[in-house]
Amino acid sequence: MIIVTGGAGFIGSYLVKELEVRGARDIVVCDLLGTDDKWKNIAKRELADLIPPNELPAFLNDNAGDIETVFHMGAVSNTTECDVDLIVRSNIRLSMYLWDWCATNDTNLVYASSAATYGDGNQGFEGADTINGLAKLRPMNAYGWSKHAFDRRIARIVSENGPRPPHWAGLKFFNVYGPNEYHKGGMISVALKNFREIEKTGKAVLFRSHNPDYPDGGQKRDFVWVGDCVDIALWLADNPSAQGIFNVGTGEARTFGDLARSVFTAMSRDADIEFVDTPEAIRDRYQYFTQADMSRLRDAGYDRPATSLEDGVGQYVGDYLTAEDPYA
Repeated sequence: MIIVTGGAGFIGSYLVKELEVRGARDIVVCDLLGTDDKWKNIAKRELADLIPPNELPAFLNDNAGDIETVFHMGAVSNTTECDVDLIVRSNIRLSMYLWDWCATNDTNLVYASSAATYGDGNQGFEGADTINGLAKLRPMNAYGWSKHAFDRRIARIVSENGPRPPHWAGLKFFNVYGPNEYHKGGMISVALKNFREIEKTGKAVLFRSHNPDYPDGGQKRDFVWVGDCVDIALWLADNPSAQGIFNVGTGEARTFGDLARSVFTAMSRDADIEFVDTPEAIRDRYQYFTQADMSRLRDAGYDRPATSLEDGVGQYVGDYLTAEDPYA
């Protein structure tokens, strides 16, 4: 049996799809579906069960002998969420419970961290998972801090040879895009945002640069295709020798202008980009550059090439966003 928390969410539902493709049949999703179309992310999947987070501890204990791996993808992931107590309960306390449960019950754990832990990037993006390396990072929002707090706790436990799952890995996801993100509201990827803008107005809207080192549209991110993220998660689950906290990106920063132009190309339209001021509320916390250092994952043995921005956006637009059924 495999448990996927957040299994009806963006990355989680794509992971459930790929687990099913690999032949897994006892897949249990732990998530809340709400009142929108989030359920469609898992509508094609054959599930052994679907349980809400408050029932997860009892379910785990009732099925302890049958659970092989927990993929912990669930979190409050809104970077503008102001209810920090909610974030702590969901992103720190639940994560610690799952770590302790997996350690006690000899169950593997793969969990989602985030590139938001790196803050403004002044300390680089080397994927630090040491106590001293993590202590230097300064996340810029409560979501990033919550992921960072858990990473730091795990680093401490491991350094002191404390109880841990037989095999574990943490994944620092960078800027992920792809199908099944439609329920995310204002937190959708810029690829989807631009696609919808182009469909409606013929233009893509990007933030103007307020940093003299970057031209308008020249702000850079490590945009990573969701399929690559899931491939890395599954590879880590299959390779017990690869343990630790790993960056999950392409290793190549691309500009927002590159992304927008890729969407126009995939839609067979001429590029028409409009720039607007970055909102003052986030201007002082805006990241102008992110790029995953992938050397630690490569050194662990992962050698599959990353999907290029053009190929990923082309697949997203052609196979999903313009298809009759946009769900993976």
